[in-house]
Amino acid sequence: MGLFERFLTVWVALGIGAGVGLGLWLPGLFEAVAALEYAQVNLVVAVFIWVMIYPMMIQIDWHAVKDVGKRPQGLLLTLVVNWLIKPFTMAALGVLFFQYLFAPWVDPKSASEYIAGMILLGVAPCTAMVFVWSQLVKGDANYTLVQVSVNDLIMVVAFAPIAAFLLGVTDVTVPWETLVLSTVLYVVLPLAAGMLTRHLLLKRSAQALTNYVAALKPWSVVGLIATVVLLFGFQAQTIVAQPGVIALIAVPLILQSYGIFFIGWWGAKLLKLPHDVAGPACLIGTSNFFELAVAVAISLFGLNSGAALATVVGVLVEVPVMLSLVAIVNAWRPKYPNSIKT
Repeated sequence: MGLFERFLTVWVALGIGAGVGLGLWLPGLFEAVAALEYAQVNLVVAVFIWVMIYPMMIQIDWHAVKDVGKRPQGLLLTLVVNWLIKPFTMAALGVLFFQYLFAPWVDPKSASEYIAGMILLGVAPCTAMVFVWSQLVKGDANYTLVQVSVNDLIMVVAFAPIAAFLLGVTDVTVPWETLVLSTVLYVVLPLAAGMLTRHLLLKRSAQALTNYVAALKPWSVVGLIATVVLLFGFQAQTIVAQPGVIALIAVPLILQSYGIFFIGWWGAKLLKLPHDVAGPACLIGTSNFFELAVAVAISLFGLNSGAALATVVGVLVEVPVMLSLVAIVNAWRPKYPNSIKT
């Protein structure tokens, strides 16, 4: 591992601190950057996420993608965790904490909105950041692409019905522009660019491809840190103004993340998945498509609602939690690459 990857947790911690500090010191700058969005998708964040995942897209071997169908268990695990387990456990944890355990400190209206925000996070599995987590655990890039692509297709038809059921409303307004634009920006365009780059480099030599990927690798981490700085800078005022509420919301979100990960890991052991498929499968179910969740929360409940705040807290806790899970996956890497540690 290079310097960037070896001390990634340190860089992220510094990025969080820098983001909060700069957000408090230069709020006008971050407000201006936050305004550069279309359909609730911030274009600057999109560029940094693009920088993160483009290097991984170059590594996808399209001749190997067709072989994913020979190993359907990993894809099955991803879909079961994301759509049959995660939304419902998130809703259950929200009710447990905000209607019972935290009831003395939270008024009923705010509690219901926090639960709604958690539900929206639970129904929005991650699209872009998964590629970064997969790369960090040396996941199968071809398999990860298929997992994310199938997940996105299901999200188009399943997000609204599941969200409506769990929220107890009959009409959930799905911002389709956000969903489509995010998929194009975070999956389609970098994938097309990666395919073209790979094709051109392989025409020269396999070594040219290897050298180019090695040169780009640090930029994935740079993109991640820049994204962290921006996200925490956007929310610096909220973090300082409501630290107690943010801490309360973070508790069930963190428990949900670790719980879903270990459910996925147990399922991977049961299915005897290879480590490079098991790792990304568990991480896909753990992370969230926060742009979509935030956009729907604002659309349904308003910009200053508890639901919108809960989705934002989901963004704040995700990176540190996911880094810890990446460390766990790597620590559990077996001596033999075709099995996971039992």
